[in-house]
Amino acid sequence: MNPARRVAFDVLRAVADSDAYANLLLPQELRRAGLSPADAGLATELTYGTLRRQGTYDAIIEQASGRSIDTIDPPVRDALRLGVHQLLSTRVASHAAVNESVELVRRAGAANAAGFANAVLRRIARDNPGDWLQRVDAGARSDDERLGLRFSHPVWVIRAFRRALAAEGRAEELDELLAADNVSPSVTMTALPGLADLPADRTRTPYSPLGFRLDGGDPEPLVRRAEGRIRVQDEGSQLAALALSRALPVRGGERWLDLCAAPGGKTAVLAAEALAGGGRARSQRDLACARTSRSILGRRRSARGAGVGGGRARACRPRSL
Repeated sequence: MNPARRVAFDVLRAVADSDAYANLLLPQELRRAGLSPADAGLATELTYGTLRRQGTYDAIIEQASGRSIDTIDPPVRDALRLGVHQLLSTRVASHAAVNESVELVRRAGAANAAGFANAVLRRIARDNPGDWLQRVDAGARSDDERLGLRFSHPVWVIRAFRRALAAEGRAEELDELLAADNVSPSVTMTALPGLADLPADRTRTPYSPLGFRLDGGDPEPLVRRAEGRIRVQDEGSQLAALALSRALPVRGGERWLDLCAAPGGKTAVLAAEALAGGGRARSQRDLACARTSRSILGRRRSARGAGVGGGRARACRPRSL
């Protein structure tokens, strides 16, 4: 069993079973497994690629198996998703993708489903991605559902994108936007304002003044050297925090409420912004809110790891405030 596939499968199971954050769990699993750089890269692509296209893969699995995806045992379902990603979206050899995925089913304690998994994956391997997407398109009940299945986006997101583009007179760009949303992203880092400097030799992000691109490799050594003051964070997440902190000058005594705090990236930026503006990030006035206690624990660790204090945090829903 290739260790990269085992790591990817374990992360997929944790995401499905316990709503784990793949971006937090995967680095831990990579370190625990001691993978080579090549295997770590494969595990990363398998994990994020499978999650990114899960809606499309589920529709293809339903077509190939003749069963609703919800009726397939969860470990078998995740192994199938992982196999389909390798068959349709990577250059992994078909026999390796099928055999290793079936072995994952056996190792997950579902040996009686190995034959089923083998048959489904071999059926999928017989046709190319374009053929399967045509079948998925044909089974859709509306154009929004067709786009949702083809590009692995919830229908409500499709409709929101459609409205936003139409309002700007760019409705014809919807397919292009959805396709771009599925491109494997480069690693984006943030340098917390007032606490770390942007590396001079890195490519800056086009929109966030805090961000830069990592050309490749594991970002963890850079994060550790900076003691968390430089960290992995999507540019959109950076901008969400800056939209609050830089809309108006920071004023003493302000109360900032983060209603979507986990896993803590935006909160760390907000805390750094407060410190840079003369605020007190450790004040009990600073409240971060997330839906679960586990999410709050991750937010506290994120803020303390960046040297900006823990503030006050609790599990809550907006309507409970």
